[in-house]
Amino acid sequence: MARERQLSRRSLLGGAAAGAAGLTTVSAVSAGTAAAATTAGSRTVDVAVVGGGLAGLTAARDLVAGGRTVAVLEARDRVGGRVVNLKLANGGFTEGGGEFIGPTQDRVKALADSLGVATFTTYNTGDNLLYKGGRRTPYDTGGLLGSVPPVDAAGLANAAIVQSELDSMAATVPVDAPWTAAKAAEWDKQTFESWLNANAVVPSAKFLLDLACTSIFSAQPRELSLLYVLYYIAAAGNESTPGTLERLTDTANGAQESRFVGGSQQVPIKLAATLGDRVVLGAPVRSVVKSGGSYLVTADGVTVTATRVVVAVPPPLAARITFDPLLPAARDQLTQRMPMGSIGKAIAVYDTPFWRADGLNGQAVSDSGVVRSTFDNSPPDASYGALMGFIEADEMRAYDAAGEAEIKAAVLADYVNYFGDKAKSPTSFVLQRWDNEGFSRGGPVAYAPPGVLTAYGAALREPVDGVHWAGTETSTFWTGFMDGAVRSGERAAREVLAALG
Repeated sequence: MARERQLSRRSLLGGAAAGAAGLTTVSAVSAGTAAAATTAGSRTVDVAVVGGGLAGLTAARDLVAGGRTVAVLEARDRVGGRVVNLKLANGGFTEGGGEFIGPTQDRVKALADSLGVATFTTYNTGDNLLYKGGRRTPYDTGGLLGSVPPVDAAGLANAAIVQSELDSMAATVPVDAPWTAAKAAEWDKQTFESWLNANAVVPSAKFLLDLACTSIFSAQPRELSLLYVLYYIAAAGNESTPGTLERLTDTANGAQESRFVGGSQQVPIKLAATLGDRVVLGAPVRSVVKSGGSYLVTADGVTVTATRVVVAVPPPLAARITFDPLLPAARDQLTQRMPMGSIGKAIAVYDTPFWRADGLNGQAVSDSGVVRSTFDNSPPDASYGALMGFIEADEMRAYDAAGEAEIKAAVLADYVNYFGDKAKSPTSFVLQRWDNEGFSRGGPVAYAPPGVLTAYGAALREPVDGVHWAGTETSTFWTGFMDGAVRSGERAAREVLAALG
Protein backbone atom coordinates (compact mmCIF):
# COMPACT_ATOMS: atom_id res chain seq x y z
CA MET A 1 0.00 0.00 0.00
CA ALA A 2 1.69 4.87 -2.75
CA ARG A 3 2.44 3.31 3.18
CA GLU A 4 3.71 6.07 -3.42
CA ARG A 5 3.55 5.94 0.99
CA GLN A 6 3.83 5.19 0.22
CA LEU A 7 1.41 3.04 1.40
CA SER A 8 1.18 4.96 4.71
CA ARG A 9 3.95 4.73 7.15
CA ARG A 10 3.56 4.02 10.75
CA SER A 11 5.29 5.34 13.80
CA LEU A 12 7.12 3.05 16.13
CA LEU A 13 9.94 4.73 17.95
CA GLY A 14 7.71 7.72 17.20
CA GLY A 15 4.55 6.62 18.98
CA ALA A 16 3.06 3.90 16.83
CA ALA A 17 4.56 1.94 14.14
CA ALA A 18 2.29 5.28 11.81
CA GLY A 19 -24.67 0.02 8.03
CA ALA A 20 -24.91 -3.05 10.24
CA ALA A 21 -21.73 -4.29 11.85
CA GLY A 22 -20.70 -6.48 8.96
CA LEU A 23 -18.12 -6.44 6.23
CA THR A 24 -18.47 -3.42 4.01
CA THR A 25 -17.57 -3.99 0.41
CA VAL A 26 -14.27 -2.28 -0.29
CA SER A 27 -14.67 -0.03 -3.29
CA ALA A 28 -12.23 2.59 -4.41
CA VAL A 29 -13.39 6.14 -4.90
CA SER A 30 -13.18 6.46 -8.67
CA ALA A 31 -11.72 9.36 -10.56
CA GLY A 32 -15.23 10.32 -11.66
CA THR A 33 -15.04 13.23 -14.07
CA ALA A 34 -11.39 13.74 -13.22
CA ALA A 35 -10.09 11.18 -15.69
CA ALA A 36 -12.65 9.51 -17.88
CA ALA A 37 -11.97 6.27 -19.70
CA THR A 38 -11.30 6.83 -23.36
CA THR A 39 -12.86 4.80 -26.14
CA ALA A 40 -10.70 2.11 -27.69
CA GLY A 41 -8.46 3.20 -30.49
CA SER A 42 -5.01 4.47 -31.26
CA ARG A 43 -3.10 7.63 -30.50
CA THR A 44 0.13 9.23 -31.59
CA VAL A 45 1.85 11.40 -28.98
CA ASP A 46 5.30 12.53 -27.97
CA VAL A 47 5.32 10.53 -24.73
CA ALA A 48 3.40 7.50 -23.48
CA VAL A 49 3.21 7.24 -19.69
CA VAL A 50 2.57 3.80 -18.23
CA GLY A 51 0.80 4.12 -14.88
CA GLY A 52 -1.67 6.66 -13.52
CA GLY A 53 -0.38 6.92 -9.98
CA LEU A 54 1.25 10.02 -8.56
CA ALA A 55 4.50 9.36 -10.42
CA GLY A 56 2.94 8.92 -13.85
CA LEU A 57 0.48 11.79 -13.46
CA THR A 58 3.20 14.15 -12.24
CA ALA A 59 5.42 13.23 -15.18
CA ALA A 60 2.51 13.84 -17.55
CA ARG A 61 1.73 17.23 -15.96
CA ASP A 62 5.32 18.43 -16.40
CA LEU A 63 5.56 17.07 -19.94
CA VAL A 64 2.39 18.90 -20.94
CA ALA A 65 3.73 22.06 -19.31
CA GLY A 66 6.86 21.56 -21.43
CA GLY A 67 4.77 21.60 -24.60
CA ARG A 68 4.67 17.85 -25.26
CA THR A 69 1.70 15.65 -26.15
CA VAL A 70 1.05 12.82 -23.72
CA ALA A 71 -1.11 9.74 -23.15
CA VAL A 72 -1.30 8.16 -19.69
CA LEU A 73 -2.29 4.47 -19.65
CA GLU A 74 -3.63 3.24 -16.31
CA ALA A 75 -4.54 -0.39 -15.73
CA ARG A 76 -7.12 0.22 -13.00
CA ASP A 77 -10.52 1.87 -13.29
CA ARG A 78 -9.22 4.73 -11.15
CA VAL A 79 -6.14 6.92 -10.79
CA GLY A 80 -3.84 6.95 -7.77
CA GLY A 81 -2.03 3.60 -7.81
CA ARG A 82 -1.14 2.75 -4.23
CA VAL A 83 -3.12 5.82 -3.08
CA VAL A 84 -6.86 5.18 -2.81
CA ASN A 85 -9.90 6.40 -0.86
CA LEU A 86 -12.37 3.71 0.23
CA LYS A 87 -16.08 4.39 0.60
CA LEU A 88 -17.69 3.68 3.97
CA ALA A 89 -21.24 2.59 4.69
CA ASN A 90 -21.90 5.85 6.58
CA GLY A 91 -21.20 7.91 3.46
CA GLY A 92 -17.69 8.83 4.51
CA PHE A 93 -14.41 7.42 3.31
CA THR A 94 -11.07 6.28 4.57
CA GLU A 95 -7.66 5.84 2.97
CA GLY A 96 -6.77 2.34 1.89
CA GLY A 97 -3.21 3.17 0.86
CA GLY A 98 -0.78 6.05 1.28
CA GLU A 99 -2.16 8.78 3.48
CA PHE A 100 0.47 10.56 5.60
CA ILE A 101 2.91 13.37 4.82
CA GLY A 102 5.43 15.14 7.00
CA PRO A 103 8.39 17.53 7.15
CA THR A 104 10.78 17.58 4.16
CA GLN A 105 8.16 15.92 1.94
CA ASP A 106 8.20 19.12 -0.05
CA ARG A 107 7.20 17.98 -3.51
CA VAL A 108 3.94 16.21 -2.68
CA LYS A 109 3.02 19.15 -0.43
CA ALA A 110 3.69 21.61 -3.26
CA LEU A 111 1.60 19.49 -5.62
CA ALA A 112 -1.30 19.30 -3.16
CA ASP A 113 -1.13 23.04 -2.53
CA SER A 114 -1.26 23.72 -6.27
CA LEU A 115 -4.41 21.60 -6.53
CA GLY A 116 -6.12 23.12 -3.50
CA VAL A 117 -5.88 19.98 -1.34
CA ALA A 118 -5.32 21.03 2.28
CA THR A 119 -3.79 19.05 5.13
CA PHE A 120 -4.71 18.54 8.76
CA THR A 121 -2.69 17.23 11.68
CA THR A 122 -2.85 13.50 12.39
CA TYR A 123 -4.69 12.98 15.69
CA ASN A 124 -1.92 12.69 18.27
CA THR A 125 -3.44 13.98 21.53
CA GLY A 126 -3.37 11.64 24.53
CA ASP A 127 -1.50 8.49 25.38
CA ASN A 128 -0.08 5.89 23.07
CA LEU A 129 -0.44 2.22 23.94
CA LEU A 130 2.14 -0.55 24.24
CA TYR A 131 0.70 -4.08 24.21
CA LYS A 132 3.51 -6.45 25.08
CA GLY A 133 3.46 -9.86 26.69
CA GLY A 134 -0.32 -9.60 27.00
CA ARG A 135 -0.04 -6.43 29.07
CA ARG A 136 -1.54 -3.11 28.01
CA THR A 137 0.49 -0.03 29.01
CA PRO A 138 -0.54 3.54 28.15
CA TYR A 139 2.31 6.03 27.94
CA ASP A 140 2.61 9.79 27.57
CA THR A 141 4.39 10.77 24.36
CA GLY A 142 5.40 14.08 25.93
CA GLY A 143 7.25 12.57 28.87
CA LEU A 144 10.96 12.04 29.41
CA LEU A 145 10.94 9.12 27.01
CA GLY A 146 9.34 11.20 24.27
CA SER A 147 7.32 8.95 21.99
CA VAL A 148 9.34 5.79 22.65
CA PRO A 149 7.36 2.82 24.04
CA PRO A 150 8.20 2.27 27.74
CA VAL A 151 10.20 -0.93 27.64
CA ASP A 152 12.90 -1.65 30.22
CA ALA A 153 15.74 0.84 30.72
CA ALA A 154 18.38 -1.47 29.28
CA GLY A 155 16.30 -1.96 26.15
CA LEU A 156 15.74 1.78 25.71
CA ALA A 157 19.46 2.47 26.09
CA ASN A 158 20.40 -0.24 23.60
CA ALA A 159 17.73 0.94 21.12
CA ALA A 160 19.01 4.52 21.36
CA ILE A 161 22.56 3.39 20.60
CA VAL A 162 21.39 1.30 17.64
CA GLN A 163 19.29 4.15 16.26
CA SER A 164 22.21 6.57 16.52
CA GLU A 165 24.52 4.09 14.79
CA LEU A 166 22.04 3.54 11.96
CA ASP A 167 21.73 7.29 11.42
CA SER A 168 25.52 7.68 11.37
CA MET A 169 25.94 4.88 8.87
CA ALA A 170 23.10 6.22 6.71
CA ALA A 171 24.78 9.62 6.58
CA THR A 172 27.58 8.05 4.52
CA VAL A 173 25.22 6.60 1.90
CA PRO A 174 24.71 8.71 -1.27
CA VAL A 175 20.96 8.80 -1.92
CA ASP A 176 21.46 8.93 -5.69
CA ALA A 177 23.86 5.96 -5.75
CA PRO A 178 23.88 3.96 -2.50
CA TRP A 179 25.89 1.21 -4.18
CA THR A 180 28.87 3.61 -4.25
CA ALA A 181 29.04 4.06 -0.45
CA ALA A 182 32.47 3.28 0.98
CA LYS A 183 31.10 0.24 2.85
CA ALA A 184 28.44 -0.68 0.30
CA ALA A 185 29.82 -4.16 -0.39
CA GLU A 186 30.08 -4.98 3.32
CA TRP A 187 26.59 -3.70 4.11
CA ASP A 188 24.90 -5.19 1.06
CA LYS A 189 26.10 -8.73 1.72
CA GLN A 190 24.22 -8.97 5.03
CA THR A 191 20.61 -8.76 6.07
CA PHE A 192 19.25 -6.13 8.40
CA GLU A 193 18.42 -9.05 10.71
CA SER A 194 22.03 -10.22 10.99
CA TRP A 195 23.17 -6.69 11.81
CA LEU A 196 20.44 -6.26 14.42
CA ASN A 197 21.32 -9.57 16.03
CA ALA A 198 24.85 -8.29 16.56
CA ASN A 199 23.86 -4.83 17.78
CA ALA A 200 20.35 -4.90 19.31
CA VAL A 201 21.48 -7.30 22.02
CA VAL A 202 18.76 -6.53 24.59
CA PRO A 203 15.52 -8.39 23.71
CA SER A 204 13.29 -5.36 24.23
CA ALA A 205 15.53 -3.27 21.97
CA LYS A 206 15.34 -5.97 19.31
CA PHE A 207 11.53 -5.88 19.66
CA LEU A 208 11.48 -2.12 19.01
CA LEU A 209 13.78 -2.31 15.98
CA ASP A 210 11.99 -5.33 14.52
CA LEU A 211 8.67 -3.51 14.78
CA ALA A 212 10.19 -0.39 13.26
CA CYS A 213 11.34 -2.50 10.32
CA THR A 214 8.00 -4.15 9.62
CA SER A 215 6.22 -0.83 10.12
CA ILE A 216 8.41 0.94 7.58
CA PHE A 217 8.91 -1.74 4.93
CA SER A 218 6.11 -4.29 5.53
CA ALA A 219 8.93 -6.81 5.36
CA GLN A 220 10.85 -8.76 7.99
CA PRO A 221 14.44 -7.77 8.88
CA ARG A 222 15.66 -11.07 7.45
CA GLU A 223 14.40 -10.04 4.00
CA LEU A 224 16.17 -6.69 3.69
CA SER A 225 19.69 -5.72 2.76
CA LEU A 226 21.36 -3.62 5.45
CA LEU A 227 22.54 -1.27 2.69
CA TYR A 228 18.96 -0.83 1.48
CA VAL A 229 17.78 0.02 5.01
CA LEU A 230 20.55 2.60 5.39
CA TYR A 231 19.70 4.12 2.02
CA TYR A 232 16.03 4.32 3.01
CA ILE A 233 16.96 6.18 6.20
CA ALA A 234 19.23 8.53 4.24
CA ALA A 235 16.36 9.24 1.84
CA ALA A 236 14.04 10.38 4.66
CA GLY A 237 14.96 14.02 4.18
CA ASN A 238 15.58 16.46 1.37
CA GLU A 239 18.43 18.27 -0.35
CA SER A 240 19.20 20.32 2.78
CA THR A 241 18.07 18.01 5.58
CA PRO A 242 19.73 14.62 6.23
CA GLY A 243 17.41 11.67 6.66
CA THR A 244 16.99 10.00 10.04
CA LEU A 245 15.26 6.91 11.40
CA GLU A 246 13.32 9.12 13.80
CA ARG A 247 11.80 11.10 10.93
CA LEU A 248 10.69 7.86 9.31
CA THR A 249 8.93 6.59 12.42
CA ASP A 250 7.60 9.67 14.20
CA THR A 251 4.12 11.14 14.06
CA ALA A 252 4.73 14.71 15.30
CA ASN A 253 7.65 16.13 13.29
CA GLY A 254 7.83 12.90 11.33
CA ALA A 255 6.49 11.13 8.28
CA GLN A 256 3.05 10.57 9.85
CA GLU A 257 2.51 14.19 10.95
CA SER A 258 -0.35 15.18 8.62
CA ARG A 259 -3.14 13.86 6.40
CA PHE A 260 -5.05 15.28 3.45
CA VAL A 261 -8.47 16.85 3.82
CA GLY A 262 -10.81 14.81 1.64
CA GLY A 263 -8.41 11.87 1.62
CA SER A 264 -5.08 11.36 -0.09
CA GLN A 265 -6.62 10.22 -3.39
CA GLN A 266 -7.91 13.76 -3.86
CA VAL A 267 -4.39 14.64 -4.99
CA PRO A 268 -4.17 12.24 -7.97
CA ILE A 269 -7.86 12.71 -8.82
CA LYS A 270 -7.47 16.49 -9.09
CA LEU A 271 -4.16 16.13 -10.89
CA ALA A 272 -5.75 13.77 -13.42
CA ALA A 273 -8.55 16.27 -13.95
CA THR A 274 -5.99 18.81 -15.21
CA LEU A 275 -4.93 16.27 -17.84
CA GLY A 276 -8.45 15.48 -19.05
CA ASP A 277 -8.77 12.77 -21.70
CA ARG A 278 -5.02 12.32 -21.89
CA VAL A 279 -5.63 9.77 -19.11
CA VAL A 280 -6.97 6.39 -20.23
CA LEU A 281 -8.36 4.08 -17.52
CA GLY A 282 -8.82 0.32 -17.69
CA ALA A 283 -5.81 0.04 -20.00
CA PRO A 284 -3.15 -2.33 -18.62
CA VAL A 285 -0.07 -2.13 -20.82
CA ARG A 286 0.99 -5.47 -22.29
CA SER A 287 3.93 -4.58 -24.53
CA VAL A 288 6.35 -1.82 -25.49
CA VAL A 289 7.85 -2.41 -28.94
CA LYS A 290 10.37 -0.18 -30.66
CA SER A 291 10.03 0.23 -34.39
CA GLY A 292 12.29 2.69 -36.15
CA GLY A 293 12.39 5.90 -34.16
CA SER A 294 9.21 5.34 -32.18
CA TYR A 295 7.59 2.98 -29.70
CA LEU A 296 4.29 1.15 -30.02
CA VAL A 297 2.74 0.80 -26.57
CA THR A 298 -0.09 -1.73 -26.58
CA ALA A 299 -2.68 -1.79 -23.80
CA ASP A 300 -6.10 -3.37 -23.53
CA GLY A 301 -8.33 -1.41 -25.87
CA VAL A 302 -5.81 1.21 -26.96
CA THR A 303 -2.43 1.52 -28.67
CA VAL A 304 -0.14 4.52 -28.43
CA THR A 305 2.69 5.43 -30.75
CA ALA A 306 5.24 7.62 -28.99
CA THR A 307 8.79 8.89 -29.31
CA ARG A 308 9.50 8.30 -25.60
CA VAL A 309 7.97 6.11 -22.88
CA VAL A 310 7.86 6.72 -19.12
CA VAL A 311 7.19 3.53 -17.14
CA ALA A 312 5.83 4.61 -13.75
CA VAL A 313 4.90 1.33 -12.06
CA PRO A 314 6.76 -0.73 -9.40
CA PRO A 315 9.77 -2.68 -10.75
CA PRO A 316 8.18 -6.14 -10.32
CA LEU A 317 5.07 -4.96 -12.19
CA ALA A 318 7.15 -3.35 -14.93
CA ALA A 319 8.82 -6.75 -15.40
CA ARG A 320 5.47 -8.18 -16.53
CA ILE A 321 5.42 -5.94 -19.59
CA THR A 322 6.92 -7.43 -22.77
CA PHE A 323 9.69 -5.21 -24.17
CA ASP A 324 11.04 -5.56 -27.71
CA PRO A 325 13.96 -5.30 -28.02
CA LEU A 326 14.67 -6.98 -24.71
CA LEU A 327 15.73 -4.78 -21.83
CA PRO A 328 19.38 -5.01 -20.76
CA ALA A 329 20.08 -8.01 -18.57
CA ALA A 330 21.00 -5.82 -15.59
CA ARG A 331 17.56 -4.13 -15.65
CA ASP A 332 15.77 -7.46 -15.93
CA GLN A 333 17.86 -9.03 -13.18
CA LEU A 334 17.05 -6.04 -10.96
CA THR A 335 13.30 -6.42 -11.40
CA GLN A 336 13.52 -10.17 -10.76
CA ARG A 337 15.09 -9.44 -7.38
CA MET A 338 12.93 -6.60 -5.99
CA PRO A 339 9.75 -7.99 -4.38
CA MET A 340 6.90 -5.94 -2.97
CA GLY A 341 6.35 -5.76 0.77
CA SER A 342 3.29 -7.55 2.16
CA ILE A 343 0.63 -5.26 3.58
CA GLY A 344 -3.05 -4.77 4.28
CA LYS A 345 -5.00 -2.02 6.02
CA ALA A 346 -7.99 -2.79 8.24
CA ILE A 347 -10.30 0.05 9.26
CA ALA A 348 -13.05 -0.36 11.85
CA VAL A 349 -15.64 2.44 11.93
CA TYR A 350 -17.54 3.52 15.06
CA ASP A 351 -20.15 6.16 15.88
CA THR A 352 -17.51 8.16 17.75
CA PRO A 353 -13.74 7.99 18.36
CA PHE A 354 -14.45 6.59 21.84
CA TRP A 355 -10.77 6.02 22.69
CA ARG A 356 -10.24 9.77 22.86
CA ALA A 357 -12.55 9.99 25.87
CA ASP A 358 -10.29 7.43 27.52
CA GLY A 359 -7.30 9.72 27.00
CA LEU A 360 -5.86 7.69 24.11
CA ASN A 361 -4.72 8.90 20.69
CA GLY A 362 -5.53 5.66 18.86
CA GLN A 363 -1.89 4.73 18.28
CA ALA A 364 -0.81 1.33 19.56
CA VAL A 365 2.15 -0.97 19.04
CA SER A 366 2.12 -4.66 19.89
CA ASP A 367 4.30 -7.77 19.96
CA SER A 368 1.40 -10.06 19.00
CA GLY A 369 -1.75 -10.27 16.90
CA VAL A 370 -2.48 -9.74 13.24
CA VAL A 371 -2.43 -5.92 13.64
CA ARG A 372 0.69 -4.66 15.40
CA SER A 373 0.35 -0.92 14.84
CA THR A 374 -2.71 1.32 14.71
CA PHE A 375 -3.75 4.92 14.06
CA ASP A 376 -6.81 7.07 14.62
CA ASN A 377 -8.15 7.48 11.08
CA SER A 378 -11.18 9.56 12.05
CA PRO A 379 -12.08 12.60 9.91
CA PRO A 380 -10.91 16.02 11.13
CA ASP A 381 -14.37 16.90 12.50
CA ALA A 382 -14.56 13.59 14.47
CA SER A 383 -18.06 13.04 13.06
CA TYR A 384 -17.33 9.32 13.39
CA GLY A 385 -14.48 7.22 14.71
CA ALA A 386 -12.12 5.09 12.65
CA LEU A 387 -9.36 2.82 13.90
CA MET A 388 -6.86 1.86 11.23
CA GLY A 389 -4.51 -1.07 11.66
CA PHE A 390 -1.65 -2.30 9.50
CA ILE A 391 -1.31 -6.00 8.70
CA GLU A 392 2.26 -6.48 7.59
CA ALA A 393 4.97 -8.88 6.48
CA ASP A 394 4.60 -12.34 8.05
CA GLU A 395 1.21 -11.43 9.56
CA MET A 396 -0.19 -10.41 6.17
CA ARG A 397 1.22 -13.46 4.44
CA ALA A 398 -0.36 -15.70 7.07
CA TYR A 399 -3.78 -14.29 6.14
CA ASP A 400 -3.40 -13.95 2.36
CA ALA A 401 -5.61 -16.97 1.75
CA ALA A 402 -8.07 -16.17 4.57
CA GLY A 403 -11.58 -14.86 3.99
CA GLU A 404 -12.49 -11.34 5.03
CA ALA A 405 -14.70 -12.56 7.88
CA GLU A 406 -11.76 -14.45 9.40
CA ILE A 407 -9.49 -11.42 9.09
CA LYS A 408 -12.15 -9.13 10.56
CA ALA A 409 -12.52 -11.39 13.61
CA ALA A 410 -8.76 -11.44 14.17
CA VAL A 411 -8.42 -7.68 13.75
CA LEU A 412 -11.28 -6.86 16.11
CA ALA A 413 -9.82 -9.20 18.73
CA ASP A 414 -6.65 -7.13 18.57
CA TYR A 415 -8.58 -3.86 18.79
CA VAL A 416 -10.39 -5.12 21.89
CA ASN A 417 -7.03 -5.97 23.47
CA TYR A 418 -5.78 -2.48 22.75
CA PHE A 419 -8.86 -0.29 23.21
CA GLY A 420 -11.37 -2.31 25.23
CA ASP A 421 -14.77 -3.88 24.63
CA LYS A 422 -16.16 -0.85 22.79
CA ALA A 423 -13.94 -1.82 19.88
CA LYS A 424 -15.80 -5.14 19.52
CA SER A 425 -18.76 -3.79 17.55
CA PRO A 426 -17.94 -1.37 14.74
CA THR A 427 -20.69 0.01 12.55
CA SER A 428 -18.69 -1.07 9.51
CA PHE A 429 -15.35 -2.60 8.60
CA VAL A 430 -13.24 -2.24 5.46
CA LEU A 431 -10.17 -4.10 4.36
CA GLN A 432 -7.62 -3.28 1.65
CA ARG A 433 -5.42 -6.28 0.83
CA TRP A 434 -2.59 -4.99 -1.32
CA ASP A 435 -0.98 -8.43 -1.69
CA ASN A 436 -4.12 -9.57 -3.51
CA GLU A 437 -4.52 -6.39 -5.59
CA GLY A 438 -3.62 -7.32 -9.15
CA PHE A 439 -1.85 -4.15 -10.22
CA SER A 440 0.22 -3.73 -7.04
CA ARG A 441 0.72 -7.22 -5.54
CA GLY A 442 1.87 -5.71 -2.26
CA GLY A 443 3.32 -2.53 -0.88
CA PRO A 444 4.21 0.00 0.24
CA VAL A 445 7.38 -0.36 -1.79
CA ALA A 446 9.49 -2.84 -3.75
CA TYR A 447 12.58 -3.43 -1.60
CA ALA A 448 16.09 -4.77 -2.15
CA PRO A 449 17.32 -7.97 -0.48
CA PRO A 450 21.08 -8.49 0.01
CA GLY A 451 23.27 -8.24 -3.08
CA VAL A 452 20.81 -6.37 -5.26
CA LEU A 453 21.87 -2.73 -4.97
CA THR A 454 25.60 -3.32 -5.44
CA ALA A 455 25.10 -5.62 -8.43
CA TYR A 456 22.11 -4.05 -10.20
CA GLY A 457 21.20 -0.76 -8.50
CA ALA A 458 22.58 1.38 -11.30
CA ALA A 459 19.82 0.03 -13.57
CA LEU A 460 17.05 1.38 -11.33
CA ARG A 461 16.80 4.81 -12.99
CA GLU A 462 19.05 4.49 -16.02
CA PRO A 463 16.98 5.08 -19.20
CA VAL A 464 17.01 2.32 -21.80
CA ASP A 465 17.16 4.14 -25.12
CA GLY A 466 13.81 5.97 -25.16
CA VAL A 467 12.32 4.21 -22.10
CA HIS A 468 12.50 6.11 -18.81
CA TRP A 469 11.71 4.85 -15.31
CA ALA A 470 9.61 6.55 -12.62
CA GLY A 471 7.79 5.41 -9.50
CA THR A 472 8.55 5.94 -5.83
CA GLU A 473 11.16 3.15 -5.87
CA THR A 474 13.31 5.28 -8.18
CA SER A 475 13.30 8.43 -6.05
CA THR A 476 16.43 9.68 -4.31
CA PHE A 477 14.39 11.17 -1.44
CA TRP A 478 11.38 9.68 0.33
CA THR A 479 11.55 6.39 -1.51
CA GLY A 480 8.37 4.41 -0.84
CA PHE A 481 6.31 7.50 -0.01
CA MET A 482 3.94 9.73 -1.98
CA ASP A 483 6.61 12.41 -1.99
CA GLY A 484 9.06 10.01 -3.61
CA ALA A 485 6.52 9.23 -6.32
CA VAL A 486 6.05 12.91 -7.14
CA ARG A 487 9.81 13.52 -7.16
CA SER A 488 10.33 10.58 -9.51
CA GLY A 489 7.73 11.86 -11.94
CA GLU A 490 9.35 15.28 -11.98
CA ARG A 491 12.78 13.76 -12.61
CA ALA A 492 11.53 11.50 -15.43
CA ALA A 493 9.83 14.46 -17.11
CA ARG A 494 13.07 16.46 -16.95
CA GLU A 495 14.93 13.58 -18.58
CA VAL A 496 12.43 13.29 -21.40
CA LEU A 497 12.21 17.03 -22.06
CA ALA A 498 16.00 17.23 -22.21
CA ALA A 499 16.16 14.27 -24.60
CA LEU A 500 13.47 15.66 -26.90
CA GLY A 501 15.04 19.12 -26.91
